[in-house]
This record gives sequence, C-alpha cells and structure tokens, in this order.
Amino acid sequence: MVVQSELDKLDLKPLSVQLGAVEFPETLDEATLKTIATTLQPIGFELIDNKKSLLIEKTKALIIKLIHQENNQLKSNLSDYISEKLQVDYNTIRHLFSEVESTTIEKFYISQKIEKVKELLVYDELNLNEIAYQLNFSSVAHLSAQFKKVTGFTPSHFKKIKENKRTSIDKV
Repeated sequence: MVVQSELDKLDLKPLSVQLGAVEFPETLDEATLKTIATTLQPIGFELIDNKKSLLIEKTKALIIKLIHQENNQLKSNLSDYISEKLQVDYNTIRHLFSEVESTTIEKFYISQKIEKVKELLVYDELNLNEIAYQLNFSSVAHLSAQFKKVTGFTPSHFKKIKENKRTSIDKV
C-alpha cells in the first residue's frame, strides 16, 4: 500500500503492485526509474533492476513467507518447493544465492526458522515440543541444537534472558 501510494503521488499507474514486484504496462525510461528510486529509498525500498537480484529477493521472500506466514508447512523438500514456486532450476538458484549473499539457502532458511522460534518463545504460548512440531524440526533435540548453533544459547536460556528483561505491567 505504501508503494502504491508513492506511485500515485508520482502519477504513475502500474498494472499491479505485489510483495517485491511492481508491473507497469510499458517500459519506463531512466529518468522515471531514477525518480521512483529516489522516492522509495527514504521509506526503506529500493529498485532491483537486474534479474539475478530479483531472483534472490524472490527466493528470500518465498522462504520468509513460508516460515513466518505459512508455519513452514512444506509438502516436499525445500529445494523442490523453491524450484517449483520460482520456475527455475534449483541449482541455478542455489549457486546464485551463495555467490551474492555469501551464505547458502539452507543457512538462510535455518536462520529464519530460528527467528520464528525466538518469536514463539517470547510469546510463551507454545512449549518446545509444539514449536518443534509446528516448524517441522525432527525433534526438540534437533531444534535445540540448531538454536544453540545459531544463537549461542539454548532455547530455555534464551527464554530466561527474555523473561528477565521484561517488566510486568503492574510494576511499570
């Protein structure tokens, strides 16, 4: 909605505005692209003008959506899921992602899962068993090992740290 609003202010009429993509009915000239970039940059958006960068951003958005909105409900393995959704050979995506991001897709995926685990631990609505199940970890031990590898803390220690930093509302 923010991007659409800014484009309206510039009197530009895109065909569609979706997460990570804006489609125009015609090719835009360099001056218009520069104006759009200048307008969007202060509000935290940037133009991605080459296909490689676009593919990487689509891959990241797909993984983030999978973890944070769809609760990691994969019906196949991650490589097949990404390849199917983006209609690109997984090896092509994998090499490009590693080259540009200096990390692997798998490590990015795991880091997103751990961020979701942190969120769920802070909310304190689910126990570790339920979190492990929801995010498709093979076991609580596997979740704990991955969590410690990424954060340096066990899930229970992380939870204690967060609890110590919170002040109950009646003591504010």
